[in-house]
Amino acid sequence: MSFQQGLSGLNASSKNLEVIGHNVANANTFGMKASRAEFADMYASALNGAGANLVGIGTTLQAVAQQFTQGNITTTENPMDMAINGAGFFQLSDGKSPTMYSRNGQFKVDREGFIVNNDELKLLGYPADGTGVIQPGLAQPLQLPTKGIDPQITSNIKMEFNLDSRAKPTAPKDSSGTEVTGITLNTPSTYNNATSLTVYDAKGQPVSLTLYFQRAATPDASGNTVYNVYATANGKSLAVDATGTGIPVDANGNPQAPYTQMTFLPQGGKPVTPAGKLDLKIPPGTNAAGAPTLGIPTDQTDPSLPGISFDILGASENGSSFAVTDLTQDGYAPGQLAGIVVEGNGVVTARYSNGESKPAGQIEFATFRNPQGLQPLGGNVWARTFTSGDPVVGTPGDGNMGKLQAGALEESNIDLTAELVNMVTAQRVYQANAQTIKTQDQVMQTLVNLR
Repeated sequence: MSFQQGLSGLNASSKNLEVIGHNVANANTFGMKASRAEFADMYASALNGAGANLVGIGTTLQAVAQQFTQGNITTTENPMDMAINGAGFFQLSDGKSPTMYSRNGQFKVDREGFIVNNDELKLLGYPADGTGVIQPGLAQPLQLPTKGIDPQITSNIKMEFNLDSRAKPTAPKDSSGTEVTGITLNTPSTYNNATSLTVYDAKGQPVSLTLYFQRAATPDASGNTVYNVYATANGKSLAVDATGTGIPVDANGNPQAPYTQMTFLPQGGKPVTPAGKLDLKIPPGTNAAGAPTLGIPTDQTDPSLPGISFDILGASENGSSFAVTDLTQDGYAPGQLAGIVVEGNGVVTARYSNGESKPAGQIEFATFRNPQGLQPLGGNVWARTFTSGDPVVGTPGDGNMGKLQAGALEESNIDLTAELVNMVTAQRVYQANAQTIKTQDQVMQTLVNLR
């Protein structure tokens, strides 16, 4: 007669209640994974290793298994909050200990620009170079740029637009009635349409570039419709046309020759000329605030230096209103860091006050063949063990890696209702085991009282 079975049952029920209590206490812990107490029966070994009527000697806590099922994802208002939808762990480091792993995506930016959690563990990923190109390789702590973005001089312009074939010619005529070139900038009747865009010099200073389109009444030698294109920078006519020839101006600064000409077939459509991209050179000038702007290219004394590659090959002439349908240029002013955006593929993009954005790094995930073998360290992090296997790393969404959702957090996967029911069951089991000990005590008392 033994108290062993009841005592082991009490211990097991107590451990079960501890596991349930731990789950209940962390029901609102983001990234928390529920645990389950797993038990096994025990038997005393016979001397010869055999025996058909062995009586068990109780139970033992065999394992506390972690349940790595997906938790619900809830959105937040913090762009630094991140949730993993699927397999994977965030990789964290304190710079000393081995890499730690977590499902809790509550991150912040510290004073040095590193992305850290509440325990100051740094998030690992791939850095980006100065041009924003991600550098895959060994993961390292992600650090956001603290300085602003340098200006970039405009080197390419691409413009798509339509010229209205229904519009009347506006090219002027001399006293003999012969059509000539030239416009008066302040007189809209001397041209058909105008459009403006902003380009940037080497300092990032804006330069206002305006294009004027003037339809000629006289076709060219091939019978094609001719449009004279005039250009000004900061309100002043360009000094050199697309062929490198000087552009004359009158006493009021109005250009008397076009920057270039565009010709279209009689049936309209795409331009016949120019046949390629233009080399646009902008001289130094003065902006609207009265400050001097640099020329593009900066060294205006060297004619061999290329200017802005000006692409207007996407233009058209059809019977619809004048409209600019696409306009891009690659220059920008300097800017300061205004915020960050985390993309679904883990790329951390820095946004600047000048409207530009540039990748600052990419988050790397890790998965394990046996995540239940990870060792919990507290603070919502785990450590790799021999049982878990080595980590398999990759970016969010690649292979079997889960997706990353910014502005959201993964809730605990603990089912509070089920835990409360388990708690009641564990309590009854504890009481039943206590009753077996009480019964054994009564039996022993009966034996002691024999006379």
